[in-house]
Amino acid sequence: MIITWIGHSCVKIEEDGYALVIDPYGIDTVPGLLPVKEKANKVLCSHEHSDHNYREGIEIVESDGTPFEVTTINSYHDDAKGSLRGSNIIHIISDGNEKIAHLGDLGCILEAAQIDMLKNIDVLLIPIGGYYTIDAKKAYELCNKINPKLIIPLHFRDDELGFGYDVISTKGEFVELMKDVKIVDTCSIDTKDNLDAKVVVLRPQNI
Repeated sequence: MIITWIGHSCVKIEEDGYALVIDPYGIDTVPGLLPVKEKANKVLCSHEHSDHNYREGIEIVESDGTPFEVTTINSYHDDAKGSLRGSNIIHIISDGNEKIAHLGDLGCILEAAQIDMLKNIDVLLIPIGGYYTIDAKKAYELCNKINPKLIIPLHFRDDELGFGYDVISTKGEFVELMKDVKIVDTCSIDTKDNLDAKVVVLRPQNI
């Protein structure tokens, strides 16, 4: 599967000519990022905030079928059972051989049964910026519990590249905690490639 980080929490996952986009952000909702304008066969949204549900930015292409099976886990956007920011949906994308989990705007500690559904997943797409989501320390702790083969951080600020909300953190603390990190100058990876790192920090496509 090919994973492309569009920016913020928006990613495109592709296989065999089929593409799905998760959490497209609205126009002018994320500082420093160009508008989302993609073609895909399906759009998934973790919740209905404007920086995650811009379905209008995706031109839907009809398809006879999909190589993916999608499983969901209900969670919360905050640590108060959704009373502050509402619910959040975790999406697990499987092609029968590999599994990718997109945690959306996860803002709570997951229960043991939820973690069991994610354990030893192939790729974990996880928010790390804090304030609206779990922060770097909680993301680090969750990664250790899930033990994915590969981790791709999302939903953080980058002052050098000039994107992200002022109130969320940069990748710095998470990178220091994880240690086995590769920062690459590309927006896409192929899960079949040997990336020789536990954590890969991508460069957003839309900067």
